[in-house]
Amino acid sequence: MNSTSTIPDLYAGTDFSSLSFLERQWVNWYVWIGNPVIATGLMSFLMHEIVYFGRSIPWIIIDAIPYFRQWKLQATKVPTPAEQWECARSVLFAHFTIQGPLIWLFHPLAESIGMSTYQVPLPSVKTMAPQIAFFFVFEDLFHFCAHRALHTGLLYKHIHKVHHKYSAPFGLAAEYAHPAEVLILGMGTILGPLSYCFITRNFHIFTMYLWIVLRLFQAIDAHSGYDFPWSLQHIVPFWSGAEHHDFHHMAFTNNFSTSFRWCDRLFGTDKAYLKYRAQLKAANGRSKTERLELERQLLEQVEREGVEAEREVIKSTEKKQD
Repeated sequence: MNSTSTIPDLYAGTDFSSLSFLERQWVNWYVWIGNPVIATGLMSFLMHEIVYFGRSIPWIIIDAIPYFRQWKLQATKVPTPAEQWECARSVLFAHFTIQGPLIWLFHPLAESIGMSTYQVPLPSVKTMAPQIAFFFVFEDLFHFCAHRALHTGLLYKHIHKVHHKYSAPFGLAAEYAHPAEVLILGMGTILGPLSYCFITRNFHIFTMYLWIVLRLFQAIDAHSGYDFPWSLQHIVPFWSGAEHHDFHHMAFTNNFSTSFRWCDRLFGTDKAYLKYRAQLKAANGRSKTERLELERQLLEQVEREGVEAEREVIKSTEKKQD
């Protein structure tokens, strides 16, 4: 397919009566735009923006309602409207200047190695489920390795430190990062689909969209700062979630993975986290007042240790430069 293809040529011989409602809307989008390259690029960018900010809005509302503080992991650190707005502006700038061009470049590259875009019918759930499962595992392993690297020397001081501006993260801050970090960690999101597409030559961008939606939900929820009784980590034990990642922003040295807890457990990068959880669990028999006081003390201790660990990384970098 190329940009000079005409819409009748794209769907010549298609039996539209056999298509589902969603598939008909898919066709209508490409017919309405009139150029498959522009249609795919525009849909990809709009999908990312709508999902990212659409999923962030509920967390902004929750942050504004005191009732929900009982489930906030760092209850004394609620982002102010000014912080939310500053973060949103920075993320929007990155979306239009960095992620936007990358999104537009992705689908021509993927098409060149066999990805379908305008084609119908769309893939079935049975087809997409194992593909997305592979992407989650691939991304988690990639992110763990890249994230640990970003916590060392110059990579932390000049790149990853931007993302650690907030020791108590919030939903909008999921993609608040240095441009280089967006590129580095973003590779884990797109390399899985690209690899699968290159090997099988049988992959549809609709599956990519579903993967991106789920990945954005995971990233935003992990940065939300809330641990509800119905949060996914209480249903799926190996899921990381906000409770796992929030500790990373405090402790600095633990919990580097994204979706799962496997890599941190395997490589021993969750020892401080496990100790912290054990201390909280041991306080279950105490009164509510005593438990809250212990939790406050533990949080302060973890954050102090995290600040010191961050200082040591930066200091080691300065020594090498001297």
